[in-house]
Amino acid sequence: MEALLKKAATSQEPNTSPYRFVIGGLVLLSHLALGMNLFSASPVLPLIIDEYDISRSAAGLMVTLALLFAAGFGLPGGVIISRIGIRRAFTIGFWLMALMALSPLAPNFGSLLALRLAFGVGTALLLTATGPLLMRWFKPKEILAMNAFNTAALSLGIALSVSTAAPLANAVGWSMALGVFGFTGVVGAVAWGFLARPVEQASPPVAMVSRKELWSVISHPAVLLLVAADGGVLIQYTALTSWLPTFFNEARDISLSRAGFITGILPFVGVFAVLVGGFLPSRLGPKHLFFLAPGILVLVGGPGTFLSGDLAVIYASIVILGIGSWLYVPTLLSLPMELPGMTPEKVAIIWGFIITISGFCMFLSPLLVGAVRDVWGSFTPGFIVCAVAASTLLLAGVLMPRALPQIPEPQR
Repeated sequence: MEALLKKAATSQEPNTSPYRFVIGGLVLLSHLALGMNLFSASPVLPLIIDEYDISRSAAGLMVTLALLFAAGFGLPGGVIISRIGIRRAFTIGFWLMALMALSPLAPNFGSLLALRLAFGVGTALLLTATGPLLMRWFKPKEILAMNAFNTAALSLGIALSVSTAAPLANAVGWSMALGVFGFTGVVGAVAWGFLARPVEQASPPVAMVSRKELWSVISHPAVLLLVAADGGVLIQYTALTSWLPTFFNEARDISLSRAGFITGILPFVGVFAVLVGGFLPSRLGPKHLFFLAPGILVLVGGPGTFLSGDLAVIYASIVILGIGSWLYVPTLLSLPMELPGMTPEKVAIIWGFIITISGFCMFLSPLLVGAVRDVWGSFTPGFIVCAVAASTLLLAGVLMPRALPQIPEPQR
C-alpha cells in the first residue's frame, strides 16, 4: 500500500498528479474539524458558568485561550515548519486538535482550558502549513479555489457546532457535546496518518529563513494591509460569535437553542460567501474590490445584530455580516502567493503572521466584551468597540496597491 502511495505521488509532478485531490480532501477535513471545535463552547457558556460558578470573563477563556496560543505560535510556526516538514506539522496539529475529544473526562475547568490550549497550538500548525502545502500540490489557478473550499469547510464546521451545541448539550450534557465535536479531529488524524505518506515527497525540508528575510516579508505594505484587514474583521466576528447566544438569551429573552441557531447562520452564510469569493476574483479582476465590498457589509451588518430588537432586522443583519466576514477570505489567503518573488516558505511566514495578529485580536475581543458586561451590565458597549475595529477591512480595500510590489531581498 505504501509503495502504491509513493508511486502515485512521485510518478508525476505534484501539481499534475491526481493524488493532489486526496491531499486536498485531507486539508478540507482538517479545516472542517477545526471549525467544529473553534467556537463549539460559545453556545454552552452559560452552562459552563453555572457548572463551575465562574465569571463571564473566565468563561470566555474557553473560546479565547485557544486563539491566544494559536496567535503565539503562528509566526514561529511559519518559520519552523520549513524545518519539521509539512507532513509532521499536520500530524502534530491533527492530534493536538483531537485532544478536544477528551473534554468529557476533564475533571475541572483548568483541565478544559489545558485542552483548549493544545487545540490552539494544533490550529496554528494546521493553518500555517496549509499555504505551503497548496503551493506544492496545486496549480496556481487551483489554489484560489482550494482556499475557498478550505474556508467553506471551516465555516461549515463553525455553523454545525454553533447551531447544534445547545440541543446536543441538552441531550447528552455540554461536556459530552464538546467531546463529540472533538472526535472529528481524531478522524482527521487517523485519515492523515494513513493517506498522507507522499506529502514529504513534494515538500523537502529547506533551510531556516534569516531574520532579515523574515523582516522583509512581514514589513511588506501589502502584507501589513492584509493583516490589519483580517484582524479588524475577526475582532468583531469573534466577539459576536462568542457572546451573541448569551446576549440573545439575556437581553432578548431568546432560548439558548434558538440563540445558537441564529448565531450559527453567520458561518453557514459564510460557506456560500467564501465559495463566491473563491471564483469571482478570477473573473472580475481588481482584488481590492473584494476588500471594499465586504468592508461595507461588515460595517452595516455588525451593529444591526445587537442594536435592534426586531427579529427580522437581526436575521437580515446576521446574513449581511456573514457575507462580509467571509467573502474576502479566499483573496486574503491567495494574495500573498501572487506577490513577486514569493516562495512556499515565505507564504508560511505570511500566513503565520496573519494567524498571530488575528489570533491576538480574536483572543482579546471576547474578553473585552465579557469584562464590559461584568462591569457595566451590558454587552452593547463592548460590541460597539468591536464593530468600529472592523472598519480596517474597508480601509485595506481603499489603500491596497493596485500593482503589488515585489518583496525586497534582504541585504546580505
